[in-house]
Amino acid sequence: MSINIVTLVGRVGGDPDMKFFDSGKIVCKLTLAVNRRSRNDKPDWFTLEIWNKQAEAAGNYVRKGRLIAVKGSLKFDTWNDRQSGQLRSTPVILVDQWEFLDSKRDSEANGDYSPENF
Repeated sequence: MSINIVTLVGRVGGDPDMKFFDSGKIVCKLTLAVNRRSRNDKPDWFTLEIWNKQAEAAGNYVRKGRLIAVKGSLKFDTWNDRQSGQLRSTPVILVDQWEFLDSKRDSEANGDYSPENF
């Protein structure tokens, strides 16, 4: 038996990056800042990938700074580096479910949650 379940709570680092395919599929990519236990530590940043109806909803409503919870699985995107030819990979959370944990008003008062500010 194997289990691959990831649950995260954090703030969205930027507005959604939406892609629409000829097949009718939709993908939404986001970054999520998840704080560590100590206030002195910088947050961990995760790349989120959301598909189809969940992606459409995220694209319409999720904005930078919103506090969200996500549940999904860990996958690794791999590619060949154009300059070195080496195989590269990056972890991505493939989101099955997401929900807001704040109100829109709360998120507007919380400031700038972009990677440059951490």
